[in-house]
Amino acid sequence: MINRLKSTMTLAAALFVSTAAHALPEATHILWKDLRPASQAAAENVGLPMIAAKLPDHGETLSAGLQDKTIQLAGYALPVDRDGDLVYQFLLVPWTGACSHMPTPPPNQIVLVTPARPYKMSEAYQPVAVTGALKTDMEKSQLFILDGVSVIQSGYAVRKADVTSVDSVPDTITMPVNSPWSFLNKKKN
Repeated sequence: MINRLKSTMTLAAALFVSTAAHALPEATHILWKDLRPASQAAAENVGLPMIAAKLPDHGETLSAGLQDKTIQLAGYALPVDRDGDLVYQFLLVPWTGACSHMPTPPPNQIVLVTPARPYKMSEAYQPVAVTGALKTDMEKSQLFILDGVSVIQSGYAVRKADVTSVDSVPDTITMPVNSPWSFLNKKKN
């Protein structure tokens, strides 16, 4: 009986060590500013996302320091590949209306996300948090919008991502009230 108990305890300890060795690394919570150069951050801090999108850098400066790090980033999901309400791939962008109703953000402000499992999305620009290994990866995606097809270049990718719905995006940009696109500002009742 005692040998059997020792054997069971040894097996349990081995399973615990094995499980701990395969645990996912803790995610670093990042903000959109962590993905862009200082010149763009300054323009967006004063509420000028369209100017930030057109700065000379063209968004090609990527944050190599985050390469392969497990991150968590909140933003707005814009479906690229979907079947009904199941989304297989989407662009994560920092503000509502980006890419389809307003100028496209620079590539360093767009993340191409492939969820580990199809994500059920009720509306475009749904606020979500994405967790996974960030890759610097300039990639082009076709986005079908009301007035045609756009080709959008993303600077980052997260594959096999864990995607969860969130109530808000911490560092989102809100369009001014007098903007023709202010209807895109998400309001929660």
